[in-house]
Amino acid sequence: MNSAAENWLSAINAPSLSPPIAKLLAQTGLTGNAVFPDTDILNVCVKAWHGSWRGPIFRKQGDFAETESRYYEVIIAEDGVVPTREANWHDLFNALIWLQFPLTKQYLNQLHVDDIRQHGAHPRTARRNHITHFDECGIVLAVPTGKLKQGNELLADLALHNWKGAFVDKKTAWFDALFPVIFGHANLEMLLTPFIGLTGKWLAVVVDDDFASMSGHEQSQCLDVALKQRCQALGDFLPKGVLKPLPILGIPGWYDLQTPEFYDDDTYFRPLRRGTGETVQLPLLVPPPTRDN
Repeated sequence: MNSAAENWLSAINAPSLSPPIAKLLAQTGLTGNAVFPDTDILNVCVKAWHGSWRGPIFRKQGDFAETESRYYEVIIAEDGVVPTREANWHDLFNALIWLQFPLTKQYLNQLHVDDIRQHGAHPRTARRNHITHFDECGIVLAVPTGKLKQGNELLADLALHNWKGAFVDKKTAWFDALFPVIFGHANLEMLLTPFIGLTGKWLAVVVDDDFASMSGHEQSQCLDVALKQRCQALGDFLPKGVLKPLPILGIPGWYDLQTPEFYDDDTYFRPLRRGTGETVQLPLLVPPPTRDN
């Protein structure tokens, strides 16, 4: 057995496999794979998930010509392909985020390309930095319409760094009034070997009231539409300070060592810096009907 297969099997069968990773791999059927999923498997996977897949295809990095010099985002936009390194967790999780959030990923890709065409690839614009940060480390916090009061209370605790209030006192509100879903593929990769300090950036959305009873496929479709609209409503990542930090390991059930002492660690659960207020994301309201474009 090659090292990539051993790495794959040991990871997916580890008792400590992070719940969001285990759920994602199970939903996509990849836990049945004996080898690390290659681009052929990923292309089959997205087509099976969607039935009719209109997103990009995944192509091995080694298949690109050595002379290829276009920027990564430009290749995706112009050729409809995502360069994907073989046996690479980071790129595997990126593909699975494309699978779950094709509308949002394509929209963010277009924002990148718009800025590149207008300002050049280097240096990055502030907006491209914000997009990249969310693309790598974003967490979507979904609040069902019928749970807006409880959801806003929990989101306010997160925004004000009232970590014990959010993670301990309101523990039962998680996965009831608020559903966390990782968007950032870098955070998924880091959850393979979680460490104190692992932090994401959250963006809250309103979802249908029956979100909890939906299948994984239905939830991703609902989230994808809501997330794209939310990005547009918040200025397409142009404003500064929209995203707020979230210590991922504090989410109830996502880490094995959630003792009372764990939440006392203010080097991880950092207090709010003086002069920092809430976020323009709040209060979260039911968005007006919009036409997807």
